[in-house]
Amino acid sequence: MGIWGVKRLPVEISNLQTVLELTTEMYDTSVKAALECLRHENVNPEEVEISIAFVDDLYIAELNKKYRGVKGPTDVLSFPMDSPDIPGNDPVPLGDIVISLETLDRNTTQSGGMLNHLALLVVHGLLHLLGYDHKTDGDAKVMEKHEEQILADVFR
Repeated sequence: MGIWGVKRLPVEISNLQTVLELTTEMYDTSVKAALECLRHENVNPEEVEISIAFVDDLYIAELNKKYRGVKGPTDVLSFPMDSPDIPGNDPVPLGDIVISLETLDRNTTQSGGMLNHLALLVVHGLLHLLGYDHKTDGDAKVMEKHEEQILADVFR
């Protein structure tokens, strides 16, 4: 049995930027937030895979323009896997979460707040991979409620 009672971690983390240090605390917070989100949503972490890529503002701005038609950087983007039909017992890839560490750093006003904000971005991104959205006010309220509940468990 591995970390947090999971035999295999479903989270693959890539650091694709060199602007800021990806600390052990940031790595651990990202994994814990993802696992809590999966637990909250009744998803067995041994049956899925998630990719989290940490990038700089330039990288995420290019993705933001290409896939959303929005100019400039953002803090998090999610790319759900299109109908992941994987035969056999292999874990199902849910998709990719891309987080700009530069935007995260810029949007965080206090040092302890960076880990809280990072956990929010991971949970927000993963909820998108699980089918949540915030295009309407009603959908946004539902998603925000889930985020609050999950984050309370991440930092309990």
